[in-house]
This record gives sequence, structure tokens and C-alpha cells, in this order.
Amino acid sequence: MTVAVAPEFMPRVRRDEPMSRHTSWHVGGPADVFFTPRDRDDLAAFLRSLPAGVPIYWVGLGSNLLVRDGGLRGVVVCTSGTLERLERIDETTVYGEAGVPCARVARQCVRWGLGPAEFFAGIPGTLGGALAMNAGAFGGETWRHVIEVETIDRGGNFRTRAASEYRVGYRHVEPPSEEEWFIAARLRFERRPGTNDAEVRELLARRRASQPIGEWSCGSVFTNPPGDHAARLIEAAGLKGFRIGDASVSGKHANFIINHGNASAADIERLIAHVQSVVERTHGVRLVPEVRIVGEAV
Repeated sequence: MTVAVAPEFMPRVRRDEPMSRHTSWHVGGPADVFFTPRDRDDLAAFLRSLPAGVPIYWVGLGSNLLVRDGGLRGVVVCTSGTLERLERIDETTVYGEAGVPCARVARQCVRWGLGPAEFFAGIPGTLGGALAMNAGAFGGETWRHVIEVETIDRGGNFRTRAASEYRVGYRHVEPPSEEEWFIAARLRFERRPGTNDAEVRELLARRRASQPIGEWSCGSVFTNPPGDHAARLIEAAGLKGFRIGDASVSGKHANFIINHGNASAADIERLIAHVQSVVERTHGVRLVPEVRIVGEAV
């Protein structure tokens, strides 16, 4: 798809940008247009300049995202490295923009003596992505702390919405409008003056001990079924280490799929489908992916 871009943005737009450079699985075909805004006003002007109907995708650190090998038709807006304002508003309220890494939220809240925010250290993405899917770790969830969010729409208009305007569930957020995207949030925590970095370090040590940190993955692939764990079901089905192409089910944590260096998105997607099929046949449970799969196959 040839996307018309306003002249003032042309020098900063990348065309046919490989999404493998921007996803934690290191796979994905080219995006027609790839753009990183300087700030929210720059973002608004860019969105207003786009032709109506052009698909818009958002990427932060690229975790929880599988882009197919044929790539993305339309525009990708990248918030990583921008929209990174994070500050304390009052005694218990924190303001964070969509591009802030979740690990930074955890560390900074600890320094401010606020919690429970340590769980954010276990989310391998940005605050924008955490808002979009109600990401969680170590028993904590993003939307338990959301007071209100700031959004932007296709016309570059900003809006503030209360948390109550969203229907939120486990790894699921239903927005009042599909054409609005998160750019910031106000989060409420409790004062915990005794909180220190040791708690975050302990959680990260637990994560390193139980998850394949340092390998190419997207984080957890499947949501946990009610009353159970996807990893337990996958392991009990004998799928640890099962491989398609250069992608395999992690031998360390069965709810992770690893790209060993040369996997294609198709390898990973086939492996996801195989795991679903075997687990359903073995346990009678249909696993639901929490990873978002987008783009076109080759």
C-alpha cells in the first residue's frame, strides 16, 4: 500500500521498515510507513495528515506482538524512545506517558515510596501496551491502579477518559471507541515508605529463575485459563522443547516460545496453533493467545 505522507514528515518517515527490528521476537515483515513522533503535538499533526481509512498500528517495545512475514499495510506509530514523561502528581498519584517502559514505572515508584507497583518490573513492555491489554505480573494488574487515561484519535484530538469508561478484564480492555489510542495515564498507588529496590530485585531474580530472560520471546504467549496455568497444561501435554523451524516451546517456561535466531513469524504462528491443538486434545482446554497477531502472511 502506498501511503501519502505530508511533506513536513517525509524526512522522518521510514518506508518498508522491517518490523523484525521492532519486535522482541525479532520477526516480522515490512511496515509500509514507520514513524516515531517527537512529542504528542508532533504525533497529533502526523495523525491529522494521514489519509482517511489508512490502518494505524502502535508499537512500543514490541513485546506481546507477532507481526506476520508479509508485514503491515498502513502506518506504524512507535512510542518507544518518545512519550516518556513520568512524574509524581501528588502523594499517591503518578502520571506516565505511553512510551514509558513498565520496568521504569516499577523502579521509580519504589524510589517514591509508592506501591504495590513492583509487579510492573515483570512486564516486558511499555505503559501504553500495558494499558491496552491490562498487563500484569506477580499477581498485580495495570488497571487496578488506573484513575484516568489520556487518548488521541485519528484526527489528532486529545481526550481524557475516566477508568470507568472502559470494560476491563483479565488481559482484556474494551475501549469506548476503537479509534482512540492511549498516550498517558494517571495511576494511583498507596504510600509505602519502607519499599526499596531490594523488592524489585527479588521479583526480577524470580523472573530470571523461572523465565527465559535474554532469549528472543514475546513474554507469555497464552492467557491462563480460569483456575489453572497455561504453562502447566503445555508442560503436562509434553510440549516443552517442541520445535517448528527455529522456534520452540521454552524448556524453562512452557508458556514462552523462543526464536532461536532464524525463526519466521510463520514458524511461531504454526507453533502457537500446534500447542493449542495438542493442549485441547489432551486436556479439553482451548488456550487463548494473549499475544497480538497482526499483518499479512507471505
